[in-house]
Amino acid sequence: MSKLETTTKPERPLKYQIVSKKKKEEQAARIPKEWLISNLTSPDVTNYIDLPRKCGLLSSEELRITEQFDATALAEEIREKRLKCVDVVRAFCKRATIAHQLTNCLTEIFFTDALERAAELDAHLASGKPPLGPLHGVPVSLKDTFKVRGYDSSTGLASLAFNPVTQNSVLVDILLNSGAVLYCKTNVPQTLLAFDTHNNVFGRTINPHNTAVTAGGSSGGEGALIAMRGSVLGVGSDLGGSIRIPAMCNGIFSIKPSWERIPYANGIHAGAMKVSIPPSAGPMGRSMRDMELFFRAVSLQEPWTLDPDVTPLPWNILPATSPPRKLRIGIVRHDGIVTPHPPISRLLDTVKTALTSAGVETIALDIAPLLTQCKPLFDTLHTVEGGNAMLDLIEAADEPLSPWLQSRFQRQPPKDLLEVQKLHAKRDVLQKEFLQVWNSQHGDVDAFFCPVAPHPVPPVDRYDFINYTSAFVLLDCAAGVVPVKMFGEQDLRGEVEGEVLGEWDRVNRGLWTGFDRRVYLGTPLCVQVVAPSLREEVLVEAMQVIDEAVKMAGCGKVGAKL
Repeated sequence: MSKLETTTKPERPLKYQIVSKKKKEEQAARIPKEWLISNLTSPDVTNYIDLPRKCGLLSSEELRITEQFDATALAEEIREKRLKCVDVVRAFCKRATIAHQLTNCLTEIFFTDALERAAELDAHLASGKPPLGPLHGVPVSLKDTFKVRGYDSSTGLASLAFNPVTQNSVLVDILLNSGAVLYCKTNVPQTLLAFDTHNNVFGRTINPHNTAVTAGGSSGGEGALIAMRGSVLGVGSDLGGSIRIPAMCNGIFSIKPSWERIPYANGIHAGAMKVSIPPSAGPMGRSMRDMELFFRAVSLQEPWTLDPDVTPLPWNILPATSPPRKLRIGIVRHDGIVTPHPPISRLLDTVKTALTSAGVETIALDIAPLLTQCKPLFDTLHTVEGGNAMLDLIEAADEPLSPWLQSRFQRQPPKDLLEVQKLHAKRDVLQKEFLQVWNSQHGDVDAFFCPVAPHPVPPVDRYDFINYTSAFVLLDCAAGVVPVKMFGEQDLRGEVEGEVLGEWDRVNRGLWTGFDRRVYLGTPLCVQVVAPSLREEVLVEAMQVIDEAVKMAGCGKVGAKL
C-alpha cells in the first residue's frame, strides 16, 4: 500500500463525549415522541418566545393552562377543583419539552414520576382531604444543583454523570411536603461560575428572546424555561448573580434571599462554599405574588428545623395599614467602577418617574465608595480554594473548559487559613458599614433599586462584569429583579459620557461604543431591587410597588407579565 493509500484511524471519543452522547440519549428516551417538533426553526428566526404557541403541539386547554395562570392562580384552581393536577402537570411537561427542543434548557427529565405524583395529589383532594400545602399540584422546576433522589446532579460535569443521588436536597423535600410536583431540572454552566450557560455534557442554553444574546448563568436553563412558559415557578441558586442575571436576560422575576433564609443543605458543593461565600437558593417566576408564594410555602415547613443554617424566621407579611404604608425607596446609579450604558441610566429614570407618579418617595443614594471595595474582596474571597477541586472533576473526564471560562478560570494556590480569616474580617467590616445606608445616610430607607448590570443583555459569552450583583452577595442583602420593558429603537440613542474609569469600564464601553447596538433589540430591560439582610418581606413589598408603578405607567410589555 502506497503512502497515498494509507488512512489514519479515527480518533477515539474522549470520556466527556461518550458521557454527553449517553446523557442526551437518556433525555430523548424520557420524552414522548408525540411531543417532538417536526420542524424546529428556520435560520432567520431569532425569537422563540411564541413558537410553543405556533408549533401545533399544544391543545387550546394546554395553552390556557400554561399562559393564563401564574403559580398562585394555578394553586387556587387546583384547590377549588376547577383544574386537575394531572392536566396542569402534563401541560407543563409538554411545554417544557417544546422549550427544551428550542433552547436546550433541560438536564434531568422525570415526567413519568411527575404525572404519577399528580394523579396521587388529585386522589388526595378527591377523597376530601385538604391540600398538602400552598403548592399542592403546582409544577416546579429546579436548577440542576438541587438533588432529587434517583436522578443525577451532574451540574454539566461528565465525571458526575450517571451517579444518581440517594438523598434529596432539604429544599426539595420541603417543596414536596408543600404539595409541589417536581418534573425537570435545568441546565447550568460548567463550574457554575460562568454567566453564559454552556457545558460539555448538555451543551449551550439559548436565550428565547434573541438567539444572539446570552441566556445568562448560572441558572440560565431556569431563566429560558420560565421565559418560554415551560415552567410557572422555578428554583435557582445565586453566588454572584446566578439567579438575578438569568432573570434579567430572560425578562422574569427572581429573588436572591439572604443565605440564611432558604435551606441549601445537601445541595451541590454546599459545604465547600461556606469557606468562601455561601450561595442562596431562591425563586424565579412570572409574577411577584409567586415570589411571595414560594417564601410562604417554604416558611410553613419550618426549614430551620431541617437545616441548621436557616434562621428561625417565619414569613411575616407586613401588616396592612390605612392609608397604605409609605415606602422610601433609594436609587443607586453607579458602583464607582463601571459606568452604565445610556439605556440603563434611562431605565432608572423611567422607574423613578413611575414611582413618583404613584406617590412613592425616591431618594438618591451614593454608595459607590462601599461598592468599589466589594469587587476586589468578592473576587478574592470566592476563589479561596483556588478552583482545584472543580478542575480535578473537569480533567477526570478529559473535558476542555467552556469558551467563557477559557481565559478566566485556572488553577491557583489555595489561600492559607490566616489569609482567609483576614478576608472574612474585611467582609464583616463592610457589612457593618453598609448598615448605615439603611438608617442614617438619608434617613430611613426601606429598599433601593439599581442596575442588574451596566449594560443590556449582552451577546453570547460577552457577560463580564458582575459587581452590581456580586456586591450584594458579599454584603448578604436580599435582592431581586423586576422586568420593566423591552429594548426598543428609542433605546439605541446616547453615548457613554465621562472619562474611562479603568479596564472594566473600557470593556463595558466596548459593548456600546463602536458596537452594533441593534443586537439588543427585543431583549428585556430589568432593574434590581435590594433590601437589608433577612428582610425579604420588605424586598417583596418594594418589588411589588415598583412592578405595579411601572405597569401603571405603561412602560411596555415584558414576556414575564401576565
